[in-house]
Amino acid sequence: MSVGFRIVRDFTRASKPLIQAFAEIPTPLISDNMNRMFAGGAGLRPIHKQGTMCGPALTVRTRAGDNLMVHKAIDMAEPGDVIVVEAGGDVTNAIIGEIMTSYGASRGVAGFVIDGAVRDAGAIAAGRLPVYARGVTHRGPYKDGPGEIGVPIAIDGMVIQPGDIVVGDEDGVVAVPRDAAPRILELARAQVQAEAKTMKAIAEGTLDRSWVDQRLAERGCKP
Repeated sequence: MSVGFRIVRDFTRASKPLIQAFAEIPTPLISDNMNRMFAGGAGLRPIHKQGTMCGPALTVRTRAGDNLMVHKAIDMAEPGDVIVVEAGGDVTNAIIGEIMTSYGASRGVAGFVIDGAVRDAGAIAAGRLPVYARGVTHRGPYKDGPGEIGVPIAIDGMVIQPGDIVVGDEDGVVAVPRDAAPRILELARAQVQAEAKTMKAIAEGTLDRSWVDQRLAERGCKP
């Protein structure tokens, strides 16, 4: 094992009950309760047309435009894993396409997050497997390495440890640190309930908006 060609297998994945719980929480509420500082990947967009994603991260770091270690990650993925690839944000060459996503789906992979490009966008859009990427290109990848699996990675400042919970929906992708996940879940669930009350008040015409003028007054602005 050497830096640049390294595979780490002995990491702990987030528990299934936690993953199932986070699958019910929208990414904006998760982000809000991480103080809006740890949800990077703003350049990532869903290539698929429907469906959400939630699972433990199987992390990959690879040279831009090379997918050798991504192939290996699919081979070693456990059902429910989300394969998250730090590929330098380069969109010159695609990291995955229809064949790899189809194989990943057959292995039970819950989704892909690619900090780089994909190809076969039409086929991915027509499928049901969630795929997030920075761009689309027809140019294929190299298969030479180097790359690493099961190591900490970062996408736009969002650090993702192997085994962290990765959630994706229409608004993007957020990674929840495994150790902090129970507390974040508690806070996010409370916000779900609070927002439900707000929506009920809007529907009933009883929403209290006094906070807006109060906030302006606190900042020296006459409402």
